Amino acid sequence: MSKEHPTAKLWIYLAECVRLLYWSYFKPYTFERWLRDIHPELKPTDHAFDKRAEFRTNPRLRHYAGQVWWLTAIVPTLAVLVVAPIYTLASGETFNWVRSCPFLLGWLIGLIVARGNNKTRLVTFCFAFLTSVFTSRFLSGVASDVASGVAGGVVGGVAGGVVFGVGLGVTGGVAFGVVGGVAFGVVFGVVGGVTSGVGLGVALGVVGCVVGILTAGVTGGQAVSMAWLLAALRFYFWLPELLWILTLFFLSRIGIQINYLRYLPPRFDEVIILPLPFMGQMIVESYRDHPTATRETIDYLISSTNQQKVAAQAILEIGRDIFSRCQRLSDIVELTHQLTWIRSPAPKEYGTVLPQFLDICQGVRAADEATSPYRKYELLNIPIKALGELKNSLAFGTNAAVATMFGSTAERWLTILETAQRNLAQQALQSKEISQVYIAGNSLDPETAKSRFKGRIDIFREIENFTLSEQPPVLLLYGGRRTGKTSALKYLPYKIVPNIVPLLVDLQGAASATTLQGLAENLAKQIIEAARRLPRSLDLPYPNAAKLAKDPFPALQIWLGEIERSYPGKQFLLCLDEFERLSEVVEVTKSFVPLNFLRNLLQHQQKWTLLFSGSHQLSELPDYWSDYLINTRALRMSYLEESEARELILHPVEGFRQIYELRAVDEIIQLTGCQPFLVQLVCYELVELLNGDIRGNRREPDTAKVTVEDVELIIPQVLERGDQYFRELWKSLSESDRNFLKRLIYGETPTQQDKGVVKRLVRKEILNPEANAFQVPLVQRFVELLLEEE
Repeated sequence: MSKEHPTAKLWIYLAECVRLLYWSYFKPYTFERWLRDIHPELKPTDHAFDKRAEFRTNPRLRHYAGQVWWLTAIVPTLAVLVVAPIYTLASGETFNWVRSCPFLLGWLIGLIVARGNNKTRLVTFCFAFLTSVFTSRFLSGVASDVASGVAGGVVGGVAGGVVFGVGLGVTGGVAFGVVGGVAFGVVFGVVGGVTSGVGLGVALGVVGCVVGILTAGVTGGQAVSMAWLLAALRFYFWLPELLWILTLFFLSRIGIQINYLRYLPPRFDEVIILPLPFMGQMIVESYRDHPTATRETIDYLISSTNQQKVAAQAILEIGRDIFSRCQRLSDIVELTHQLTWIRSPAPKEYGTVLPQFLDICQGVRAADEATSPYRKYELLNIPIKALGELKNSLAFGTNAAVATMFGSTAERWLTILETAQRNLAQQALQSKEISQVYIAGNSLDPETAKSRFKGRIDIFREIENFTLSEQPPVLLLYGGRRTGKTSALKYLPYKIVPNIVPLLVDLQGAASATTLQGLAENLAKQIIEAARRLPRSLDLPYPNAAKLAKDPFPALQIWLGEIERSYPGKQFLLCLDEFERLSEVVEVTKSFVPLNFLRNLLQHQQKWTLLFSGSHQLSELPDYWSDYLINTRALRMSYLEESEARELILHPVEGFRQIYELRAVDEIIQLTGCQPFLVQLVCYELVELLNGDIRGNRREPDTAKVTVEDVELIIPQVLERGDQYFRELWKSLSESDRNFLKRLIYGETPTQQDKGVVKRLVRKEILNPEANAFQVPLVQRFVELLLEEE
């Protein structure tokens, strides 16, 4: 293996030094990433010799430290040699070498000292500073220039070598050398401005500008300050970049075919402060023919430059152009694949409109991928509603430019989706398969479930009456799992008078907070979101963030009072679902503050009523709850009435065709005991059974009916799909309850000692009122399976 020639190594070393110098001034983001690769804690402004203990194990770090030192030592001298004759020719004055050379000598000494330990640097720095002060007061002429120049150079060298990195270090050295030979003035302004522009930004440049005016007199100060400000704004770099972007734009206009994006100024200068015209326009125009190159350019501008606003505006324009070209539903679906490169969550520079369009695209794709025309029809309701809201927000918004950009597109998309939905409705009517309209799973949402929620009129009437009474009680809505409590609360705004404002808060999510502040913030967020989801949306004000952080629940109390005053004609009903989870917060925080807040709300906020929803009665809660749930009215959410269950089976949605024999309906009601979740689940499986037979040509589409035999046939699938529900129900029972049920299945007769257990199981709707059988036969089937497995 041949050795590399020393001359070649030297040229490589020099090339690396030049690259470092270039990166420090023009590619700071690239420089930072490169340094992190050398050492995870290394930054461009760090003094690499502070990590000399790691030089042995990290040769790249040692190599970098040496390059920075040589650059900081040599480049200022070279710069002075170049600037001196230019200055002499331009001004006619002689360059002061007597002052400049001692500065450079002192600079070099200071850099050497900076390689030592901290104690050596401090002593040398202080000595040089005192020497500079002493010579300026007691010496004169050449001796003073030399002595103060060396001392000042040492001060600058130590500071530049320790505090600053390569960019500021080199610029500082140039400042010492050039200013020492030229005297202060415009040159100082340029050098100082470049220093601040490279390392510390425009803010320092403006400060330097003001300081220059105050310290150098009006005329001279204005010149220094202007030079400083222009340099801090990188004006001297911007001028050639401006000419370059204008040239590129001109070439693109006359049709010369080159990839202009590769030659944009930010490719070579990552910190451009002043605007460059036409750059965003060129990026947008390039997207149609060169989408990959355009995406790469936008990603580069976002991640490696300070041009995020230009990139964001380009993305908005590209989005508007793509959105406006959609003519069919399939075009909108395809956008979800085309625009996956746009970051999510979208940065704030994108605004709110583009992310909303992207969410609508996702909703349209979800609808398009549904398994039946009817399901597609239903799922399109979500993006249609979102488009309507977006259209209204654009029409009444304050940003006219955004409204002009996207308003017509929103109108066109709405027409496309509504037309597609009408066509899907016709396809659903003509389809051979039966529409799968039953929902067996999470709680029903009014936006998607529509009329599937049946019954509960008595619950809604009681909630309305108690809320509007002169002294409303605390309402406790309780019932077993999957009986429809959360669904009822979601439908509540549609079932009661409009002056009652139900605000649903899921405490299962809020209880994940480990601090009182986190709980309060979550409550406020959910209340605001609930108000926006109402049939007539309410835009509630946000609570004071500073007060919420300082003392969360008093701040929340004040905020609720502000809401009350903002809507004087409303009665607010705060619905706390899964309220038992508050006990977890009490245990974690060791504080009863949340419960005190609720009690205070009841006592002092006349326009607020509380509704707790959960699976426990008050007697089943920890003792401390009785101190807070005073004047409580319990509302039991039981199973559906038989007439309501029949309505759900036969008419889940409007226009659903008759697919059940009457005896089959009776069998479903008997098996499920009218438990709403199980009714939905059984009917879901029956529709799947019929559709499978229709696809397999085992039944005729027009005459296929659900029989009693079909109901019996799908029981194993029901027990499998509902396994989580059945197991949760079983685990919620005590050991004595489970033992009694096992004995009952084995045919044993209840004894007098079982009286308490029987009463409890009847109350929980496990046993029928006569206490001689399971209220839900499907639950009995599940328990029998468990016994077979034992």
